[in-house]
Amino acid sequence: MLQIKSLTFDAWGRRFFNQASVTLGPGAKVGLVGRNGAGKSTLFRLIKGEFTPGEGEISLPKRARMASVDQEHPATPVSLIDTILAAHEERASLLAALDTAPPEELGEIYVRLDEIESDRAPSRAAEILTGLGFSQRDLSRPMAEFSGGWRMRVALAAALFAEPDLMLLDEPTNYLDLEGALWLEARLKKYPHTALIISHDRELLNNSTDQILHLTQARLDLYTGGYDAFEKARAEKLRLAEAASVKQEAERAHLQSFVDRFRAKASKASQAQSRLKRLAKLEPVSLPPGERVAPFILPSPEKPLPPPLVRLEGVSTGYDGQPILKRLTLRLDLDDRIGLLGVNGAGKSTFAKLIAGALTPLSGHMARDRRLEVGWFHQHQIEALDPTDTAFQILRRERPDSSESQTRSKLAQFGLAYDRQDVTVANLSGGERARLLLNLVAMQAPHLLILDEPTNHLDIDSRRALLDALNDYRGAVILITHDRSLMELVADRLWLAADGTIAPFDGDMDDYAKFVLDRARMAAKAAAQEGALEKPKAEAAPVALQAPARLSPRKALAVLGPLKKKLEAIEGRVSRATDEVAELDKHLLAPNLFTRDPVGARLLTEKRTIAAKKLEAAEAEWIAAAEALEAAKREIGAD
Repeated sequence: MLQIKSLTFDAWGRRFFNQASVTLGPGAKVGLVGRNGAGKSTLFRLIKGEFTPGEGEISLPKRARMASVDQEHPATPVSLIDTILAAHEERASLLAALDTAPPEELGEIYVRLDEIESDRAPSRAAEILTGLGFSQRDLSRPMAEFSGGWRMRVALAAALFAEPDLMLLDEPTNYLDLEGALWLEARLKKYPHTALIISHDRELLNNSTDQILHLTQARLDLYTGGYDAFEKARAEKLRLAEAASVKQEAERAHLQSFVDRFRAKASKASQAQSRLKRLAKLEPVSLPPGERVAPFILPSPEKPLPPPLVRLEGVSTGYDGQPILKRLTLRLDLDDRIGLLGVNGAGKSTFAKLIAGALTPLSGHMARDRRLEVGWFHQHQIEALDPTDTAFQILRRERPDSSESQTRSKLAQFGLAYDRQDVTVANLSGGERARLLLNLVAMQAPHLLILDEPTNHLDIDSRRALLDALNDYRGAVILITHDRSLMELVADRLWLAADGTIAPFDGDMDDYAKFVLDRARMAAKAAAQEGALEKPKAEAAPVALQAPARLSPRKALAVLGPLKKKLEAIEGRVSRATDEVAELDKHLLAPNLFTRDPVGARLLTEKRTIAAKKLEAAEAEWIAAAEALEAAKREIGAD
């Protein structure tokens, strides 16, 4: 599907790719990984043709469709559902052609619409949108009413709906909540074409990709499997390279020793010369440079407070006297690690403000130790940074009594090298800004850390460093994150924000993932059943099966061929479905099956139910196709 040959690219005073080559096959789901700044987004721009390679080539099959999600969808007056439906350009073009095409071409248009399942498009669009967090009420809202973050979700939904042959996704979970990330993870597994995904989300890379493309040292190395398999393979590759390097150095030392000893002796001169030649031909084994990741510094509180840190009894809280959360009865102790779940808008940030002391209860009782120190990290802090500030200036204001050397030493501990400490915030990477703020909010050794999406902009190694620091930290943690791996490895209790309140969730992250996906399926089904969506043209029957109306016999004759072919194809499906049901019935009639193998019997029964539904649907399609063919025959007076 995608072929990169001998790619070389230089920009901004550095080499991003040096004779890099890779081939991605059709249907591959590939995670593109590498350290921040390695050139992953640059590769996407090269693939899209925004940059021109210095050498080499990047090629796709002819007529292959490509789509990327790297900017929010425009704020237009078009409704959300119509925006998504229009993303499938072929479907939109075919539907528009129905109004102007010559009658003799209508049959082919109808057949093609049926082949791309045009009649299912609205329900499929609704499923994608609800999975990404949109409500049924949102479907008819104009795009201009959605914020930038939600319009990024629209861009992702449009790409998933259009199903291009090659889809490029750059950190798709950064603008999703955990629920949206879980849904996307499941959706990408089923994506029928090739997808190349830049991500630092370990769970997404493990569960949704079958290959990892590693960008390192200006090269592209392809590994089979998810991220965990990549780590193991790369560690083994490094071990073998180190062993080869040690062996080569020993050989080099042995050869050099011989040369040094016998170069001056006439009897050994020729042998010394041959060893010198061999030494010259020994190319050093290439070892990847050490990739040190600066740790996060999360100092623990010096003196623990008596439990509970916070106790809520029937508390309501909100803004301007209007409650957002009600009936909060919860307790937080010093050793608690709480994972806060819930869709965007469910009240997670409101709860964080309440616990941090930025909001007060509207009713109920809240007991909060007056000595409680809270470190609160949230994304708005990054956005609020003065772009003209430097990291040195920011920390100097926080610690005015520290000397310059002490301030710079502390910044180095944060992971900001000396040459980055006087760079303005506008020119720091997202990862550097996140590191700076995370370390700043924890600097005073708080009793409680509230972390709202702390991993945005952090690469996988930095996320692991944050995990290590959180596990060493001896204080309470409230974690809001779309990073499932971090949630699983940090939180020991889960609370769910839903229906205007927050309560403990009974289950683990696997249970919650199942809960989220089931809820998305039910919401999509409800949207379709309640008729909230605009149906496609010719809604009385599947669009490709309807007979053309008011055509002359000569023109209608052109339609009979496609309709007959369609009927024959459906007859084949009916036959296959009938055989499948008969085969399952034969197995289910086996003597003593339900006592001998109850689990197998239950699975066979479930398969039989599914097969029967497929047969029923195929028979209904056959009836509609036969009626359409008969109607066309009557129109032209054919037998």
